[in-house]
Amino acid sequence: MTKLKVDGKEIEVPDHYTLLQAAEDAGAEVPRFCFHERLSIAGNCRMCLVEVKGGPPKPAASCAMGVRDLRPGPNGELPEVFTNTPMVKKAREGVMEFLLINHPLDCPICDQGGECDLQDQAMAFGVDSSRYKENKRAVEDKYIGPLVKTIMTRCIHCTRCVRFTTEVAGISELGLIGRGEDAEITTYLEQAMTSELQGNVIDLCPVGALTSKPYAFQARPWELSKTESIDVMDAVGSAIRIDTRGREVMRILPRVNEQVNEEWISDKTRFVWDGIRTQRLDRPYIRRNGRLAPASWSEAFAAIGQKVAAAPAERIGAIAGDLSTVEEMFALKQLMAALGSNSIDCRQDGAALDPKKGRAGYLFNPTIEGIEQADALLIVGANPRFEASVLNTRIRKRWRMGGFPVGVIGEVGDLRYDYEALGSGGEALKELAGGKGKFFQTLKKAKRPMVIVGQGALCRSDGAALLGLAAKVADQCGALGADWNGFGVLHTAAARVGGLDLGFVPQAGGKTAAEMMGALDVLFLLGADELDTNKIGDAFTVYIGSHGDAGAHRADVILPGATYAEKSGTYVNTEGRVQMTNRAGFAPGEAKEDWAILRALSDVLGKKLPFDSLQQLRAALYRAHPHFAEIDRIAAGDPADVARLAGTGGRLNKSALTSSVADFYLTNPIARASAVLAECSAMARGGFKQAAE
Repeated sequence: MTKLKVDGKEIEVPDHYTLLQAAEDAGAEVPRFCFHERLSIAGNCRMCLVEVKGGPPKPAASCAMGVRDLRPGPNGELPEVFTNTPMVKKAREGVMEFLLINHPLDCPICDQGGECDLQDQAMAFGVDSSRYKENKRAVEDKYIGPLVKTIMTRCIHCTRCVRFTTEVAGISELGLIGRGEDAEITTYLEQAMTSELQGNVIDLCPVGALTSKPYAFQARPWELSKTESIDVMDAVGSAIRIDTRGREVMRILPRVNEQVNEEWISDKTRFVWDGIRTQRLDRPYIRRNGRLAPASWSEAFAAIGQKVAAAPAERIGAIAGDLSTVEEMFALKQLMAALGSNSIDCRQDGAALDPKKGRAGYLFNPTIEGIEQADALLIVGANPRFEASVLNTRIRKRWRMGGFPVGVIGEVGDLRYDYEALGSGGEALKELAGGKGKFFQTLKKAKRPMVIVGQGALCRSDGAALLGLAAKVADQCGALGADWNGFGVLHTAAARVGGLDLGFVPQAGGKTAAEMMGALDVLFLLGADELDTNKIGDAFTVYIGSHGDAGAHRADVILPGATYAEKSGTYVNTEGRVQMTNRAGFAPGEAKEDWAILRALSDVLGKKLPFDSLQQLRAALYRAHPHFAEIDRIAAGDPADVARLAGTGGRLNKSALTSSVADFYLTNPIARASAVLAECSAMARGGFKQAAE
């Protein structure tokens, strides 16, 4: 720790702090454009100038000077820094005047207007006039893809975007060329950026040079209602803010959550908002004469009641989809139990995960933040870059610190960090589990080794055997200690861990999702669209969901539900963290919240569920499963559960392990309804070589 004085106030800060961070700790406001806590120091905007007592007779850039660079006074007095002296004020005004020399007066038509760092700091630290009379320079706008809009004349060359793409996203797609007045940020060869995290440069840009292309000219920040919520596009559970105007979602932005997503979100999370309002189911439908026709709620319920009454209990089943909340799965499980059916499943992809074998067997036990503590990593059948983009930035962050060997079993391609390919199939994992190979010794020597198993391994016919082998590797290399559980299952579905926690899997004598295909008379699909609907057979299918996707096309009755932006619901992320979405708007037309649909349906079926409100439902849920009440907490799994999994045997397939995510941009019904993400998907398949429009 280091002691110093800031504006006469004595403080003590860690010795790796910059003067800027020390000043902020002391409560002083220091303006900045280029400095960002999560990026390397550039020191090129000079807005953060401060005066250092006893230093040179000129202001110093506080972002580029550390507290350990300060020298005490001649008699051992504490070093002093001043942030509000006449020298500092004059210096900042000069810097701001230079920045505004070439900046266009675009504020009325700029999407950054109202939340622009340049506007705010010009008001607080600038002057009210300019001495510059010459013509302003202009820079040609660049095409960098369908997501980020460029107006490069506004650019102040803070290089935040360059540092982000290089350091965090892991690909050098933006750079600064030229010098002086000819300097400009560009992609060199004007083609679309390929990073799945590129939208974060919009938040990082302190001016309006990089803005959201789909959101351009849509709304002003002061028109929007802001709701804190949780992302469900993957199983990471990134903290987000949903901005709405009236009933429409206008944009989605990240919130800071150090334990989960820091302050980044993937492009799918950020740009899926147009999919929330398109291809929506807004009224009940019944299939008549082979065609779906609009119906009333009472007609739809009556049709379901008639079929359920005629079907034996063992020929009724339910499958929960990847976006379902814990509350609606709990309600559906109770309804199926009341009907006498044991055929329920939340694993529509057939993942070999069984809650009866212990919670640690299906959680990402090291936790997302814990990745930074690991010192060796084995990835089995997963591509974290596309399955959990934000989690992948943590792996890359740890890799950049050094001393972090990464081994991969499976075909994954570019992960944005170096790794050793250990093989493509299960045989390579079997060899490691047998204690053979150089990489096993690397894991064994590590103090905190980590093993990540992806859905690409678990969704195969030999998924249980692969899970057992991965657990055996973790056990043998010392990853299952009392203070460190390095075994992690990487989920891709937001609803999966919550469903497994609930026990939304076949009960005694019940059928799995695969076994239900063609073997039922009545099938309930709770937003389940990621299965082959052609295999359902003649079963009377009831689809409860929000979008006209695969499940709705096959359904005999459609009951319109709400998306994650239109209901308050509980989710559990891949590490077992209980999280809750908040309602930002209302579902369109006659659509209702899914739990309310199930409650109303239960009444018609003569099996009335014992709750009339969301609060009563949650009270029942918390009584049955107390850990769901611990919001933003992780109920840790027992490492002994993983050790027991190590004994699982089975025959291995010869085929290579591949990621379960075939198209990053189109993984769920909401994403598939988004025109923006459809364009991104098409460009990704074409190699991002679309010419500038």
